[in-house]
Amino acid sequence: MMLSSTVSKSQNLFIISRQLHKTAVEVLEKSPLEETITNSFASFIYGVRLEHLSDTVRHRSKRMILDNIGVGLVGSTTEVFKIALQYCQDMFSSSPISTVYGQKGLKLSPTLAAFTNGVAVHSMDFDDTWHPATHPSGAVLPALLAASEMFPVGSKPTGTDLLLAFNVGIEIQGRLMRFSTEAHNIPKRFHPPSVVGTMGSAAATAKLLSLNKAQCTHALAIAASLAGAPMANAATLAKPLHIGNATRLGFEAALLAARGMEANPLILDDMPGCSGFSAFYGDYKPRTMALLDKDHVFLLQNQDIAFKRFPAHLGMHWVVDASLSVRNRLIDHTDSFNPSVIRSVLLRIPVSKYINRPFPESEHQARHSFQFNACTALLDGHVGIDSFTEDNINRHDLRNLLSKVTVEHPSDNEANFDKMYGEIVLLLENGDILTSRCDTFYGHWRNPLSRESLLQKFHSNASHVLQEDHVEAIIKMVEDIENLPDSSHLSAYLQ
Repeated sequence: MMLSSTVSKSQNLFIISRQLHKTAVEVLEKSPLEETITNSFASFIYGVRLEHLSDTVRHRSKRMILDNIGVGLVGSTTEVFKIALQYCQDMFSSSPISTVYGQKGLKLSPTLAAFTNGVAVHSMDFDDTWHPATHPSGAVLPALLAASEMFPVGSKPTGTDLLLAFNVGIEIQGRLMRFSTEAHNIPKRFHPPSVVGTMGSAAATAKLLSLNKAQCTHALAIAASLAGAPMANAATLAKPLHIGNATRLGFEAALLAARGMEANPLILDDMPGCSGFSAFYGDYKPRTMALLDKDHVFLLQNQDIAFKRFPAHLGMHWVVDASLSVRNRLIDHTDSFNPSVIRSVLLRIPVSKYINRPFPESEHQARHSFQFNACTALLDGHVGIDSFTEDNINRHDLRNLLSKVTVEHPSDNEANFDKMYGEIVLLLENGDILTSRCDTFYGHWRNPLSRESLLQKFHSNASHVLQEDHVEAIIKMVEDIENLPDSSHLSAYLQ
């Protein structure tokens, strides 16, 4: 909401002023021509239209939607999903109208379905990753799919409505993360999707619900009060809750705003002494979003997404590709693969404590261990869903190889998904040395998965819980989503 000094004595500003720190009031008392940061974001959410999406953005976002559905479907087979689902079923759940991934005939209330499906998406750490570092799709798509089912018959949002709202949620996350240099690096303090993902979910559902500009502002501000989760819970069963909560709580923020809940209309602005969103970043430098015009460029246009080929932290993909390469060199060198000829394994990786785990003890720790993923790739020649079973984690050959691993942290190997690399050095018993380095793995935004590879991943994931006709129907609907008359039809195929 724009307020100028000429109306600063009005009752509305007086009420707001009583609730805000002095510095916040100073931001409000600006020229009518000077738009606040928060207001510019609300203007974007309210005003953006389908024609603002380029062909590239549409193509990339549909790939994200398809991949996210697939990892959610396979995630519905995991222990953490079952825990979250039982929790939601045991709660009082009115209006059970929204679909739960992979659970035939089961529905929950919209926000609980969003939560449960969000947990499924991140349960294996198989969902997409963007730069700056976050998992953008899982925080947005489950909320939109759940919300699309709560509209009355005859007024359901179309496929284009869902596609536009999805891109709004992605764009808001990317814009917020570009307000901080710290956000570009592998996180240390909080898990990014629990913060920017919550904001993205609020923005996306506000768009889908057709909230007005003021309500969009309040949705973002309410979401900021519901955001955050510490990195200490990475590599535990609790980490998938970060995505589940982000998509659910952002959804709830939009619903609350639609019902008249209000919050600080300057939540994204820099207010010294009275932190808003800046509370999450020590180097927060916000900028207004440019006014929408036909030439508006979405961040996804220039910054593609990373899709994972196996279910583990993104950093693992560098060391796995390096390990697969050096394994092939070892076979060429010795005419076979025999781990007993390896005297030591050196990994050159960036400094990141939560993914430097010499001897992981659980599935989730293994997904966050440079050492485990490198040694698994060396021993098996691949890493996949079955690599993270208890039997595989505890097998003797793997534990023996892990005991030979040391790590180095070269100063040029930054903890940044756009700059890091993975390097592996094998010292053989005969003194020979074999080395391989990966600067860009297959699936990274600089080397994106082909359509064939993405569909192969989706088929593999979705077929764990769906019949082939449903798998094919989902692919067709997502790839032709602009012509889908009712976006809730997509949910009908997710069980």
